[in-house]
Amino acid sequence: MTMIDEKNPGEPSGQDLVEQLKASGQLDALFAQIDAGGVELTGDGGFVPALVKAALERGLQAELTSHLGYEKGSSEAPKHANSRNGTTPKTVESEVGPIELDVPRDRGGSFTPRLVPKGQRRLGGLDDMIISLYAGGMTIRDIQHHLASTIGTDLSHETISNITDAVSEEVLAWQSRPLEEFYPVIYLDAIRIKIRENSQVLNRAAYIAVGVDLEGIKHVLGIWVQDTEGSAFWAHVCADLANRGVQDVLIVCCDGLKGLPEAIEATWPDSMVQTCVVHLIRAAMRFVAYQDRKKVAAALKPIYTAPNEETARKALAEFEASELGTKYPSAAATWANSWERFIPFLQFPPMLRKVIYTTNSIESLNFQLRKVTKNRGHFPSTEAAVKLLWLAICNIEDKRAAERARDRGKPAGQRKAQGRLVEGQAVTNWKQALAQLAAAYPDRINPYL
Repeated sequence: MTMIDEKNPGEPSGQDLVEQLKASGQLDALFAQIDAGGVELTGDGGFVPALVKAALERGLQAELTSHLGYEKGSSEAPKHANSRNGTTPKTVESEVGPIELDVPRDRGGSFTPRLVPKGQRRLGGLDDMIISLYAGGMTIRDIQHHLASTIGTDLSHETISNITDAVSEEVLAWQSRPLEEFYPVIYLDAIRIKIRENSQVLNRAAYIAVGVDLEGIKHVLGIWVQDTEGSAFWAHVCADLANRGVQDVLIVCCDGLKGLPEAIEATWPDSMVQTCVVHLIRAAMRFVAYQDRKKVAAALKPIYTAPNEETARKALAEFEASELGTKYPSAAATWANSWERFIPFLQFPPMLRKVIYTTNSIESLNFQLRKVTKNRGHFPSTEAAVKLLWLAICNIEDKRAAERARDRGKPAGQRKAQGRLVEGQAVTNWKQALAQLAAAYPDRINPYL
């Protein structure tokens, strides 16, 4: 079966050409030489760099032919004022190592290559590779060593830093992009990072906000690194969201963040701040012995599954008076101390409770981000931290999207790709939850529908 190249319909695809080489035996003969050590696959003098060199030089010659208006060796050459004038050597760094090119010239000096522009010393794919490695959590020193040991490319610390800094404008544009006017739910959660300030390395919280729009689609709204006291910081975050177009939020789910309720109420007076129930459960378990955790979790469940506040308060009192409550008074105290921020949860019907019960999706994102940041030690600045977190989010989502694309068309039982982590993910049973929200808040939701 011949595969068709989507970019050039009717032409054989790259895979089809590989199959032809296999059928002719040429591919097996090549790999036999590689296996025998007669041909190196990569590195200096390797087959892959030579193939890239041949492809680039062929492309450059084609560009010059187009520029001059005639083929090399054509009898039409004397009719043209300009002509070929040999080549100029040039070395460019690439994903497969250094490539020594012979760049063609013209006598008139008017030829400007587009495939490998004048002054360019790196192919775009190498920049993409470096940014991908950086987004995966590697430090600049790690990237230097990786490039030198795998493809023989020696780039300076400054060059790699400049490549990663090139995305700073994209990060700034993302952080300041316009947002929707209305989000039914916004989740907030944090990861801890270390940032150098002056001569000290300080622990900071990087907060990530995920908003659910009216279609039930999740979006990462922004990343903020806390550098001031609670109230001032949250006032800044809320002002940033409002300035980017957010006019109203129904529910903000978080983990008892100091100063956030006041900032929310000042920005969106009718919004509700809801403590994440899963965080409450975890906090209550903090001082519970491992062997008792399942029992305590089961004993606490009647509190957050209660149909109303009165029943929930009764369930809490029963837990306090129980043997487990007496043994672990801090578990009951955790719920009592967070009661005012917990009880709004009880007014919602079951379908809506499932939506705001947990910040699980954003916690899954933060889990992946922690894997990226854990080996970095500390960041030189807040901007560097935000840049890496943004790149990591893009990298994670891009990898998952590529996996899903490879699985497309396969039977459901053979698909192994993971779903979206956060960005673009749909909330389960959102239509039912939205209907319940619209019934509870018709005056606030209907204007945006």
